[in-house]
Amino acid sequence: MSALLTRFLQQLDAPPRFRWSGRVVQASGQLVESEGPFCSVGETCSIMDSRGNSFPGEIVGFRGSTVLSMPLDAALGIRYGDRIVSTGVHPSVPVGDALLGRVIDGSGAPIDGLGGIRAFSRRRIEVAPPSPMDRTPIRDPISCGVRAVDSFLTCGRGQRMGIFGGSGVGKSTLIGMMARGTSADLTVVALVGERGREVREFLQDSLGDEGMRRAVVVVSTSDQSPLLRLRAAYSATAIAEYFCEAGKHVLLVLDSITRLAMAQREVGLAAGEPPTAKGYTPSVFSMLARLVERAGHMGHGSITGFYTVLMEGDDQMDPIVDAVRSLLDGHIFLDRRLTAEGHYPPINILDSLSRLMPAVCAPEHLARVAALRHLLAVYNRSEDLIRIGAYQKGSDPQLDRAIEVVPRIKEFLRQKASELAPFPATFSRLMELPS
Repeated sequence: MSALLTRFLQQLDAPPRFRWSGRVVQASGQLVESEGPFCSVGETCSIMDSRGNSFPGEIVGFRGSTVLSMPLDAALGIRYGDRIVSTGVHPSVPVGDALLGRVIDGSGAPIDGLGGIRAFSRRRIEVAPPSPMDRTPIRDPISCGVRAVDSFLTCGRGQRMGIFGGSGVGKSTLIGMMARGTSADLTVVALVGERGREVREFLQDSLGDEGMRRAVVVVSTSDQSPLLRLRAAYSATAIAEYFCEAGKHVLLVLDSITRLAMAQREVGLAAGEPPTAKGYTPSVFSMLARLVERAGHMGHGSITGFYTVLMEGDDQMDPIVDAVRSLLDGHIFLDRRLTAEGHYPPINILDSLSRLMPAVCAPEHLARVAALRHLLAVYNRSEDLIRIGAYQKGSDPQLDRAIEVVPRIKEFLRQKASELAPFPATFSRLMELPS
C-alpha cells in the first residue's frame, strides 16, 4: 500500500505533460518579454530558438498581458519570435545524505567533478516559513569553535546571527572556523555572488578537508545571473530544512546576504518595481524576511543561521545592514582597526550582541562576561589617553584595574584560524580570567 501511495504522490509532483507555450516579442538586457505562455510567477521555463537550442529561465512577473521571464544564462542568441515554454513546476534541489561533502550550484547540479549525486528526492527551494507555533524555545547553546563568540556572544541552537563587516576584514575566514569547529551535526554553506577565484581557496584553506566532510556547499559566482545567485541561497536553506526535519542540528552559513539583496534588486528593477533606499526594491526586504525566518528551532531539529553582511564603507546605517540587524537575533561586528592590529578574529565585542545569550548561559557565565565587558568599556573610553601617556596611574581605580586585565582579555579573544576551541575549554579559560 505504501509503495502505491508513493508512486501516486510522485505522479502528483511530476510536471504536467501538456505544456503551454508563447512567443518572444522583446529582449532587453536580462529580461525577456513574450506573448504567453499561461504560467505563474516563479515557474521555470525554457526558451527554444529556431536551431533547437534551449535556454532555461524563470517567470519573474507580468506587465499587462506580457509575460516577463529571465534566463539563467546570458540571453545571447534569443531572437524575436522564439518559442517560450512553461514547465509548470517551481525550482527544486536534490536532497539526501549523498550531498554531504559535495559542492553544487544554485540549481543543484554538482560542480566539484565528483560525478552525479544519487539523491532519491527533490525539494522545492522557495517555501513559506514555518508557523510561529511550530517553533520551540531556544534553550541549548551551540558551540561555534570560536572563543570570542562562544564566550562573549554565546549562541543557541536555532538562533540567527549576522556577521557584519567591510570588505577584506576576515568574514570568510571566520565562517570557515565556524564550519570546522561547530558542535552542529553538519554545515550548509551558501556562497552567493562569490568571486570565482575565492571559491576553491575557501574550500581548501578556510573549510579544509575536516570541515568539508560534514558540509554541503552551494556556490553561485558573481558572473552568474541574479536568478542563480538567488537560487543558491534558497537551495542552501532548503537543504538545511531537509536535514532539520530528519532531526539534525544544522549550521547554515550564507555569505553574503548583501550580494543576495543585490541579486533581488536586479530582478525587481528588471520586472518594473520602483526603487527605494539606495535603489533597493520593496521585494528585497520582504525576501530577506522570508528567507531568514526559515531558520530556527523546530523541536526535532534546528537550523542555526549565520548571515554575513557586507558593510559598504563600514557604514552601519546602510539600509540592508539596518534591515538585516532588525530581523536577526544578534550581530557580530568585525572591526577593520583590529584587523590592522593583527587581532584575529577582529570581533568588536562591545558593538556585538547575542540576544539569546541570557536564555542559554549559566548565571556564573553571564556574570563573568558582564564584568569583563565593563572593564573593556572602561578601557575603551580612555584608550587614547593611555596611549599618549596622559593618564596618571591611581586617578581612577576602575581604569587601573582595566589596564591590568584588558591585555589578558585580548589574548583570550585572539585565535588562529587553524586553532579549534571546544566549548568546555573556552568556558574554563573564561572563568579563569580576572575581573
